[in-house]
Amino acid sequence: MRAYYSANRERFYADTPSHILGELTRRHHFDVEAGQRQAWLKQIELLRTALTDLTGFTVYFEFAIPRMGKRADAVVIIGHAIFVIEFKEGQARFEAAAIEQVEDYALDLKNFHEGSHALSIYPILVPTEARESHDLQLELAFDQVAKPFLLCPQDLAPVMHMIVANKRAPGFDVAAWEASGYRPTPTIIQAATALYARHNVEDITRHDAGAINLTRTEAAVNQAIDASRSSGGKAICFITGVPGAGKTLAGLNIATRRSASGKDEHATFLSGNGPLVDVLREALVRDHRARSGGQRSTAERHVRAFIQNIHHFRDEYVHSSNAPSDHVVIFDEAQRAWNRRKAASFMRQKRGLADFDLSEPEFLLSVMDRHARWCTIICLVGGGQEINDGEAGLSEWMAALQSRFPHWHVYTSDRIDHPDYDLDQGARSFLNGPRVVLNPDLHLGVAMRSFRAETLSTFISHVVDGDAEAARQAYGGLGHYPIVLTRNLGVARAWLKNKARGSERYGLIASSGASRLKAEGLNIKAAIEPPNWFLNSRDDVRSSFYLEDVASEFDVQGLELDWTCVCWDADMRHDGASWQPHKFKGTRWQSVNDRLLRLYLKNAYRVVLTRARQGMVIFVPQGDDNDPTRSSGFYNGIFDFLQRCGLKSLDTTDG
Repeated sequence: MRAYYSANRERFYADTPSHILGELTRRHHFDVEAGQRQAWLKQIELLRTALTDLTGFTVYFEFAIPRMGKRADAVVIIGHAIFVIEFKEGQARFEAAAIEQVEDYALDLKNFHEGSHALSIYPILVPTEARESHDLQLELAFDQVAKPFLLCPQDLAPVMHMIVANKRAPGFDVAAWEASGYRPTPTIIQAATALYARHNVEDITRHDAGAINLTRTEAAVNQAIDASRSSGGKAICFITGVPGAGKTLAGLNIATRRSASGKDEHATFLSGNGPLVDVLREALVRDHRARSGGQRSTAERHVRAFIQNIHHFRDEYVHSSNAPSDHVVIFDEAQRAWNRRKAASFMRQKRGLADFDLSEPEFLLSVMDRHARWCTIICLVGGGQEINDGEAGLSEWMAALQSRFPHWHVYTSDRIDHPDYDLDQGARSFLNGPRVVLNPDLHLGVAMRSFRAETLSTFISHVVDGDAEAARQAYGGLGHYPIVLTRNLGVARAWLKNKARGSERYGLIASSGASRLKAEGLNIKAAIEPPNWFLNSRDDVRSSFYLEDVASEFDVQGLELDWTCVCWDADMRHDGASWQPHKFKGTRWQSVNDRLLRLYLKNAYRVVLTRARQGMVIFVPQGDDNDPTRSSGFYNGIFDFLQRCGLKSLDTTDG
């Protein structure tokens, strides 16, 4: 049931308050305290009073908002108007957190509930002891979600009457609205929190045809795991996908489901992405403590068993010959595992192991190969995501499988030969061999990070490839996903603040090579604290909301915000014909000629340009011809190219 109680006008007034309270109590899965009973009775009384003179309505109490794991106090549908009402029992003030909460509920319905897409939605906050209303003026945004009304109880009826006077729709099908699909796209933080709390992933994710591949991918992986378990064999699965397609979500879901299967096969999610691990762990610790109380150390111990840093996993088993306790491990961003040179150098300098001479893929395979019988590795692979020196890409995995692990079964996506995965000839030959099973269900081809623009990754690929015409054509298919330009950082900050509503998060991001943004007050070399930047509230100077600290591709890879400002520096400049990568060294820019370094810079911009769920502004500085490191020519070429891609400037339009 989407709501604990629902009724049309006739039933709502036929049912006694005690009967309605009984329904609410019966459907509530936890002990109901006296305070909650009193709050429900007060809500019933206030709504019965407010709706007395209105006809043709349907009311819902405790209406589920699955993506957020919460319930709105009341939803009322009258004609083509949806009222989302949050009561605050015993309160007299309009608290900022409560205003944000009810606006989030309204936005969630608008964005993710199919039946609500075309309707006007009015969030209303009612502290039951408030004496005077605030913000009585009706302000509808472009998507027909109103600015929250802040009402005292006696103003609830007149405001609802005022709104529905122009929203009558006698033929509206409430049953169809109730039955329409709820297709949320949670952030990875929301998804990880829900999965860790043992919520079903189906409650928080989309189910439309475009996203059904996520279910098929998980089924294909589970089939490979079950086959390994039953046969006593060893297998590795490579899941590929476009940016934002849900690879990490798939991995987290597999880890939680296999661990909860009752088959004694604990699964662990491993990632070499330090900021991602830190942010997810901190989010889970905070959620664990909020739900269960207790000491932080206890919560941290539980969380560490669920999400681990791959380098800590490596360090544990380099000093031990034991097999891991996990029969199933999920390696996130497997293409970023270190090659032999990088791994050997690190282990020699940082761990004192002079004789370590393996790539990370080869070592990790050897650790799992210690199992006497079965095990399965799942590698989550993002195309065009290698952003650092020493990251091996997929070729190193294939080389290790071919040379040292001929007894392993290999399952992979049929898209693994795409140029974005940068395979060498040896890897391509191996993938065409008899040991490899190609399965189209192991590719996630629909971007779900942005619920507004599933084709965003295609557009960004054309941009970083330097193909303005193809980018312009793809831009036409982005629909309501806004991407705008500005030469003024203040304008960019104002645009973000104006666009974001409720708890929607925004922030500044740039490539790690954007050294001369320092002249604009943005020091990319000043490290952020990712958990604070991604999780803390808007009144915390360390949070992304403050728009002071800028995050790099290393900080944001695998994570996301609702709105971003991408700050573009002269490290990736356009000469009118193609991109010209540069690196700032000492006191001047130097051309980048090395193929891998050029690829890393291109991928850095691919990462920062695909972090926004709802839209972005791109800030390109004006430059200063009196500063040879910030010549206006560097930046004008960038701006001109982006305009040729179809993007409009806020400096010449209203945005």
